[in-house]
Amino acid sequence: MTPIDYDALAREIVAVEGLKTKPYHCTAGKLSIGIGRNLEDRGISEDEARYLFKNDEAIIERELDRNVPWWRSLSDGRRRALINMAFMGVPRLMGFKKMLAALQAGDGQTAAAEARDSKWSHDVQPERVEMVCNLFQEV
Repeated sequence: MTPIDYDALAREIVAVEGLKTKPYHCTAGKLSIGIGRNLEDRGISEDEARYLFKNDEAIIERELDRNVPWWRSLSDGRRRALINMAFMGVPRLMGFKKMLAALQAGDGQTAAAEARDSKWSHDVQPERVEMVCNLFQEV
């Protein structure tokens, strides 16, 4: 038995199904993505979720490098907290001017207070707010 030519199979399915990088509704009305991945019935695996996370995190790091070049000089905890918040989008994070200024100055207490006193702190889980603020306050 010869092995399946998976590259040919992918080309064939892409030719009829398409390859979409954003969610769409297939002909059966199911929310799908990619090359016919039915998100409603199949979802994604934990490995796929972690792969997507790594890609998103790498994009965030590049965006932080462009917008907040000093961020890499922060402690590991503060860098992780900043990346955590940046999952809301780096453009939105850039609106946290007082918090970013406090982090740049090494003032984790003020950075945490600014994060707590924001719309973001009401939009996410309270545990996430506390984790990020605790990381900001670490030396």
